[in-house]
Amino acid sequence: MRIATLTSGGDCPGLNAVIRAIVRTSSSEFGSNVVGFEDGWIGLMEDRRVQLYDDERIDRVLRLGGTMLGTGRVHPDILMSSLDRIKENLDDAGIDALIPIGGEGTLKAGKWLADNGVPVVGVPKTIDNDVNATDYTFGFDTAVAVATDAVDRLHTTAESHQRVMIVEVMGRHVGWIALHSGMAGGAHHIVIPEVPFDIEEICKQMERRFQMGEKYGIIVVAEGATPKEGTMTYDEGGVDQFGHQTFTGIGQVIGDEIKRRIGRDVRTTVLGHIQRGGTPTAYDRVLATRYGVQAARAAHRGEFGKIVALKGENIELVDIDDAVSVLKTVPIERYRTAQALFG
Repeated sequence: MRIATLTSGGDCPGLNAVIRAIVRTSSSEFGSNVVGFEDGWIGLMEDRRVQLYDDERIDRVLRLGGTMLGTGRVHPDILMSSLDRIKENLDDAGIDALIPIGGEGTLKAGKWLADNGVPVVGVPKTIDNDVNATDYTFGFDTAVAVATDAVDRLHTTAESHQRVMIVEVMGRHVGWIALHSGMAGGAHHIVIPEVPFDIEEICKQMERRFQMGEKYGIIVVAEGATPKEGTMTYDEGGVDQFGHQTFTGIGQVIGDEIKRRIGRDVRTTVLGHIQRGGTPTAYDRVLATRYGVQAARAAHRGEFGKIVALKGENIELVDIDDAVSVLKTVPIERYRTAQALFG
């Protein structure tokens, strides 16, 4: 049997661990070869493939961030217009199964290919942790660890200068990173897309801290956060060439409003792609490895149209439909747990 894999969408800590596990499992358990398509779907469309060997190089990528295959994005319309070419490239390479590794967009593309007769087993990845049907995606733990470390460091400088510090983290549509890093880092307020914020409430909360003798405040904000309707206006950004919403810096907007309303010194730190880079945590390496092993086994068993998913302590197979039907958002009760610690 010959397996192909690719990584698509944003890079993510743990991608190399998945690739390594697919290659080593296919080789050791089934004697199968694995090829990788470079730069995501583009490489599949252009037939840019490389042979992946079970050797020292594949063994050493476990601890590395990014992806050894490269990644990229392609507009869904372009991908769908390339179906015949994709099938031809897979046939020419003698591919029996394709394992795409990616987030919601990649898995939607995988579902479309599966619906059109391509044997697909998907592996969910995203630092945002927003893929449905799995408890956690690899990359999330690393992103939270990076963001938490930043919050920890900002406590001391904020207190020294008696400032309010805004920390903007990734999260277009969901606030998992903001929620977990804010709770772990002891933030005094957390703003997530699932719960529109009231700027007046945030300002009162920060002012109350100073009135009670506290010297500073830390607020963690997800990049996709929005204000309650009618409370304030801001530039909502637009949409990029791939259909993804672009943002104009809600952390800075909140910081400017706090400074204007309560007259305190406010600084904003945007973590951006720092959250996606660097060495994956041990948890993400293990989860990514388990995903890769089970994806390779599922492909050899012919269990297509599925993704691997974490359910409790087990890795299970679920329908791709379940993974792409809705985004996994932060439950309101989880946010209310954090709210108990605000102020």
